[in-house]
Formats: sequence, C-alpha cells, structure tokens
Amino acid sequence: MFAIAVYILCAATSLLCAVLLYRGYRNSGARLLFWSALCFVGFALNNILLIIDVRIVPHIDLSTWRLVPALIGGWLLLYGLIWESR
Repeated sequence: MFAIAVYILCAATSLLCAVLLYRGYRNSGARLLFWSALCFVGFALNNILLIIDVRIVPHIDLSTWRLVPALIGGWLLLYGLIWESR
C-alpha cells in the first residue's frame, strides 16, 4: 500500500515538473526548458506505466514498455542539451 502511494507521488511530481518547465519555456522562450519539459513528460509516463504494471496488471510484464518513455525523454533532453548549446 505504501509503495503505490510513492509511485503515485513520483508520477505527480514528474508531471508537475513538466508543467512548470513548460510554463517557464512559454514565459522566457528558453528552448532548453522545452526539452526538459518533454523529458519529464517521459518520466511521468514511465511512472504511470509502473503503476499499471505493478497494480493493475501484475500478471503481465510491462517492464520493457515502461522504460520506453523514460528512454525517449532522456534522448530528447540529450538532444536539447547538445543542439541548444550552440
């Protein structure tokens, strides 16, 4: 029971970070904030899929599928760090 609360808090925190980063991007126009927001959207999706994997369908292994959004988010942040530093 405690674990699911932690998973929900992690998903909510990641989503909140994505929203705040996107709001910062809209206000300042700094593109690195945009790429960071996309990264945190990926992290939030990862946490949501973790909740689905552990609590809703524990008999199905979704470990590969839940890592895909985090990997894409990390790639987007890396892309932003490399290309926006020029």
